[in-house]
Amino acid sequence: MPTSPDRVTSREDLVAFVHALHRSYADEGASWSNADLSAFLEALAAWINDADGWYSNAGRQMPSNGDWSFFARALRAASIYE
Repeated sequence: MPTSPDRVTSREDLVAFVHALHRSYADEGASWSNADLSAFLEALAAWINDADGWYSNAGRQMPSNGDWSFFARALRAASIYE
C-alpha cells in the first residue's frame, strides 16, 4: 500500500501518493476490497460521508480547511484528462 496519507503535505506529495496508489492497484488490485471503479467510487463517497467518525475514532479532529472543490475538480477531470 502507498505511503501514509499523513505524509502528504503538498501537491507534489499528493501526486506521488496517487502514483503509489496506482502502482499498488497494478500489483495487487485483486486483493483490494473495492477493486473495480464502481465499487471504489462508492466506497470513496461512503468514506467521505463518514470521515468525521474515522477522525473521531482515531482521536483526531477532521480538518476544516480542506479544499473540497479541488478534490471534486480532480475527480471530475480524471474522467476526461489524457
